[in-house]
Amino acid sequence: MTATEPGKARMTRMAPDDPHATGLRLADPTLLRDRCLIGGAWTGVPRLSVRDPASGVAIGAVPDLGAVEAQAAVEAARSAFPAWSGLTAETRAAVLRRWQQAISTHKADLAQILTREQGKPLAEALAEVEYAASFVGFYAEEGRRLYGETIPAPRADARILVLRQPVGVAAAITPWNFPAAMVTRKVAPAMAVGCAVVLKPAPETPLTALALAALAERAGVPPGVFNVVTGDAGAIGRVLTEHPAVRTVSFTGSTEVGKLLMRQAASTVKKLALELGGNAPFIVFDDADLEAAADGCLESKFRNAGQTCVCANRIYVHEPVYAPFLARLLARTAALKVGRGLEPGVQIGPLISEAAVAKVERHIADAVAKGAQVRLGGGRHALGGRFFSPTVLSDMTADMAISREETFGPVAAVYRVRDEADALAQANATPYGLAAYVYARDLGRVVRMAEGLETGMVGVNAAKLGADVAPFGGVKQSGLGREGSRHGLEEFTELKYVLLGGLAS
Repeated sequence: MTATEPGKARMTRMAPDDPHATGLRLADPTLLRDRCLIGGAWTGVPRLSVRDPASGVAIGAVPDLGAVEAQAAVEAARSAFPAWSGLTAETRAAVLRRWQQAISTHKADLAQILTREQGKPLAEALAEVEYAASFVGFYAEEGRRLYGETIPAPRADARILVLRQPVGVAAAITPWNFPAAMVTRKVAPAMAVGCAVVLKPAPETPLTALALAALAERAGVPPGVFNVVTGDAGAIGRVLTEHPAVRTVSFTGSTEVGKLLMRQAASTVKKLALELGGNAPFIVFDDADLEAAADGCLESKFRNAGQTCVCANRIYVHEPVYAPFLARLLARTAALKVGRGLEPGVQIGPLISEAAVAKVERHIADAVAKGAQVRLGGGRHALGGRFFSPTVLSDMTADMAISREETFGPVAAVYRVRDEADALAQANATPYGLAAYVYARDLGRVVRMAEGLETGMVGVNAAKLGADVAPFGGVKQSGLGREGSRHGLEEFTELKYVLLGGLAS
């Protein structure tokens, strides 16, 4: 999902600047935590600066923990698991409902923390916090419907039961691009079924995760049920994947890191849920509503400055409508406002790191060298730093880097396709399969494309896929398992078959 390997960016060991002096004013300053949560105790010395990508100013710091603290967190979770899983589903649901309410009550503060450490516009941050709260509320209720089965037995004196039970300790590793929603989408279902959790948030955006943990503590989550560790990604990740008490690992991030975690988890044969990289095709046919398609493309491509796993990376347009669609997309893109996330009306914030900017520049240079035309933007924004101008490229071809790699930046790359077969072949010509989008009106065409696209999710005449009630995830090298919906709940459970014999009178 993210282009940056966890633990590799913005981990400078410096004291934070005064957050009030840098504009971070919270109604509840206690939410800005600089310690980790292990076994109900806030611990660690804040050494790793967390910096605003828009200004470079340090807004806080978090502990630089390692294997020892990660093991302590796992042991705390293991100790807390029996009592938490032994509670009734309704009791756990009540705690989660209080957590949801706390998130909603403090959404303005959470959004401000999120924007300052991640960079996205405040309106997007507020929407993400609300999205995060929705997962907690959904799983509070869904955890009460974790049903088993009864199966007709082959013997008259027996009964067959199938129980669905929590796996035990769950590890969650979350990315920087959605630092609130990705936490609750993993932690809430795990806790709802009775698991205890150890969370490793991204080093770029740990403050949002720690604030969510503080609210969970206030809501009555018992000590050890929700633990948060920051610091050495390699050392912590190895503990979470190799410790025998951890029975499942849920990770959102790059495919490369996902493969590493799979290898490490093999030693103890853990369950894995991996939401990895994408290379989403966005297909516009000649029977599409071009106004709606251009609006959807803008929303999908430029949300969070293009730093989403499901954003349109390859825009395939049917030749008869190529020119009119491109004109509409250019007009909309030119109107986007770039700036710091807390400024009114901003739609495009900074990229997360200098490395992210360099990757966007490399993709554009490669495309231009191979024949692409820069129709808009194409370089760093006048604001400087990590701000990049919204860019539209035309005349794209399959041999360009953007065709093979996830850009993770505000670059709309537009390709021509001849017909359905050509669109489907180009869309599927990637090792990734997370999301795809199709704009068309012909029902037969829609069905053929939806069924033929090799992705875990397809948006038809719609550009926003996320919903707490829907299964989110991919196929091929975009991952394993699903988040959201009842299927996301089941990722944290195991099935147990019970044969009750000797029941004859």
